[in-house]
Amino acid sequence: MNKHENVILVSAPNLRGEQFVRALLHRHIPFTAIVNNEQEYERLLGLGVETIIAVDTSDEGVWSAAPDIGIGRVYLFERSLNQICRYLLICRKWSNNPIYVITEQVRPKLMYRGLGANYVIYASGQDSNFLITDEMTGQEPTGEDDTK
Repeated sequence: MNKHENVILVSAPNLRGEQFVRALLHRHIPFTAIVNNEQEYERLLGLGVETIIAVDTSDEGVWSAAPDIGIGRVYLFERSLNQICRYLLICRKWSNNPIYVITEQVRPKLMYRGLGANYVIYASGQDSNFLITDEMTGQEPTGEDDTK
């Protein structure tokens, strides 16, 4: 990957995020994962994720150091309010592209938006296929549901 590519960035600390990662892998959609601990790093490696950015979210001094790839859309699956807030601050410094927060919690939407989220999506269940667009797959829209 080079600096000029816009690669999808995903934080997948929960089952819904893992399902999204599996769908991206299955469809061969290029992406990078972001993690803040070794357990998440190892778990994502086990899923087959090849590119992972490890960030120390407790050290605000390192947040502005952008990775060597261009960050496109960002998908942050919520595990905790604190983690999402830090990831929003970090990712907004790295990219001007849309940031999506996917949550099951009723959190203040305006707070997430104020920290840089373009979209806050409230979803229940584990199915995240609705987040994958034809643009991501490089296909023309067919109007058919190909997630089955």
